[in-house]
Amino acid sequence: RNLPPEPSPGTFPRNLPPKRPPGTPLPGVPMTTSATIDSDTFQAAFEALDAQSPLHGLRGKGYERFCDLGFPTRRDEEWRYTNIKPITTTTFKPASGGAGSITKESIAAYTLSDTSCHQMVFVNGRFAAELSDIGELQSGVRLENIATISESSYDTFASHLGSCAEIEREVFTALNTAFIEDGLFLLVPRDVDLEKPVHVIFITTLGSAAVVTHPRILIVAEENSRATIIETYGSDGDGVCLTNPVTEIIVGENAIIDHYKIEQECEEAYHISSLNVRQHRSSNVTSHNYSFGGRLVRNNLNCALDEEGCEATFNGLTIGHGRQHVDNYLRIDHNKPNCNSWEYYKTVLDDQSRGVFCGRIYVAPDAQKTDAKQTSMNLLLSEEASITTMPQLDIFADDVKCTHGATIGQIEESQLFYLQSRGIDKVAAKTLLIYAFANETIAEIKIEELRNRLERVLLDRLPRGELLQGGL
Repeated sequence: RNLPPEPSPGTFPRNLPPKRPPGTPLPGVPMTTSATIDSDTFQAAFEALDAQSPLHGLRGKGYERFCDLGFPTRRDEEWRYTNIKPITTTTFKPASGGAGSITKESIAAYTLSDTSCHQMVFVNGRFAAELSDIGELQSGVRLENIATISESSYDTFASHLGSCAEIEREVFTALNTAFIEDGLFLLVPRDVDLEKPVHVIFITTLGSAAVVTHPRILIVAEENSRATIIETYGSDGDGVCLTNPVTEIIVGENAIIDHYKIEQECEEAYHISSLNVRQHRSSNVTSHNYSFGGRLVRNNLNCALDEEGCEATFNGLTIGHGRQHVDNYLRIDHNKPNCNSWEYYKTVLDDQSRGVFCGRIYVAPDAQKTDAKQTSMNLLLSEEASITTMPQLDIFADDVKCTHGATIGQIEESQLFYLQSRGIDKVAAKTLLIYAFANETIAEIKIEELRNRLERVLLDRLPRGELLQGGL
């Protein structure tokens, strides 16, 4: 769907919600004695935005929808196993300031130094040109930051922004839309094979105050194009933050997209993300999602296979420890015949960490010849760790192949005994078995440097992981 006509310069958009009197609660958001994310906080932040921006009309729609929806509670089926009260009872201020003390050396842990790529870095939600290295782009390719998008790119950008992100249903997507300021726009034109990956890095600087950022990514791959995109989320310093990114990927006929998302924020971070994919005829999308950090993480994924011949693969790995909570919620809509989808998610939980996996495959009445597979595999390393897994199928066609399965278990004592009988001590043997289980998803990464880096991140989380480092 297209965006509504934008206001002419100097005209305040008419579709903004009316200003709420101070202290008036947002509809659907109960006010509690400890809740400090309230109408005053959001209203003040919204009014501080540039009302002359051509995005402000869409922002107004997002803000109005956010006010109408209110924050979800555990009474909402999709959030039944994830309590976001720690978010709604924390005072978050919009992150401010530029790169400041952030240098290329300080973010080296997140970059790909040996891999030639188009790198864009955002600090506190704002583009940092001094840390970025876009390089030379192929003919027709557009790679820009949203805040300063060129006039020649704006029409294409505006016609696709918000076209597959669900502000009507997802409150955090509506919240992101209300506060769009900066982010990445990538257009890969027809018949172009983008030779270098695009690596976008979002860094939040932390201090005494809790801050929030709303990164936005829009990727448009036209017919017969191909591209690789990497999203990395990290933090600098210690403190509390909320990162609320929304990514939209529109994949044209016969286009191919490889997508990676790596979340490595600090242990006090909250991360609520939304990946939205819309595929056209015979397109192919592969997306990998890796969650290593954060106190509370929720990854929403929505994919619509809207024309025949589409293929979609979604892999994920969660490594949790301490009191981390990671929730992966996926929905794939098979709307047309002859489409294939695969979901393969693995979770490793230790200490008192908790995980949730909910995967829903919807097959429309006329989506015959659908082939969909969904697998959730979970390894618990302590008696107090827990996982809730709910693979689901909603099938309204009769000529389909759809399967789902879930496993939950601990390390097999017989496997430990076998390794120990070969002279490997118990701790090292346990590390080997965890690594073998988790690394299967990392091994699917096509970019060698990224694959090696995530293998090292995995080993750093395991006892005696240094024993295997020499081989990487």
